[in-house]
Amino acid sequence: MKKPQFQLINLLLRLTSVVLLLALVIGSFTIYLFNFYQPARVATEVAIKEKRVVEDQNFIIDDGYELVVANCTNCHSAKLVTQNRATAEGWRNTIIWMQETQNLWDLGDAEEDIVAYLAKNYAPVSLGRRKNLENVDWYTLEP
Repeated sequence: MKKPQFQLINLLLRLTSVVLLLALVIGSFTIYLFNFYQPARVATEVAIKEKRVVEDQNFIIDDGYELVVANCTNCHSAKLVTQNRATAEGWRNTIIWMQETQNLWDLGDAEEDIVAYLAKNYAPVSLGRRKNLENVDWYTLEP
């Protein structure tokens, strides 16, 4: 017959194994969700289906599209642009950074049209919070 302390250690080892297995399953599922549920990618896929995107470039066809293609894809792929999200201020800062460090030329009058296009079509995507609960009968917990 096993001693009680060995039985306790055996039980703790089994519980630890179960907890680790659950953590592995939950972690794998979380990684799966983050890799496959990306609002930016979903928005682009919808735009492609609606024929608002040139598939080989992934740019949404809208006012300023040609300027972005002409000025951005000379140095890098369209994917580098479309995978990013920023506000108008963020896109301006990116352009300034590229001009200061990557030798991007002065965009002149086209800069505002490019920023407007990017801010409209590649703005940050916020999942936000759920809606507030309505019509709930709240009760007080008694100690």
